[in-house]
Amino acid sequence: MNNQEQKASKRLTCIVCPMSCVGEVEIADNQIVRMVGFTCKRGQEYAKNEVTAPKRVLTTTIRISKGVLPLLPVVSQTPLPKEKIIECARCLANITVKAPVREGDAVYKDILGLGVDMIASRDIEAVGK
Repeated sequence: MNNQEQKASKRLTCIVCPMSCVGEVEIADNQIVRMVGFTCKRGQEYAKNEVTAPKRVLTTTIRISKGVLPLLPVVSQTPLPKEKIIECARCLANITVKAPVREGDAVYKDILGLGVDMIASRDIEAVGK
């Protein structure tokens, strides 16, 4: 083994399914060299992604005008890069959509050019309708 080789291990709890397997990923020279403790393929994929390119689903609210409620709950269509979550939330803080909105509507397309749409997660009717 090369003395310059850098090794690290990371202990993770899988959040993909209710089994919540706890495993460990060993990394050397930025490559996964060993993975133990994850009992299914989904857990193994989660662990691989978590150490190489972690992603998260963003759930938040945005302002809605002329709606029966002042805020619309939204969720990212697919997980976003973890390092971009705060930037995406700040972007959405400046957004206002107009009622009515239907669950599943894309209320903000291609957030930060990441190819992910923000989707309304409930219906909100317009005031007086």
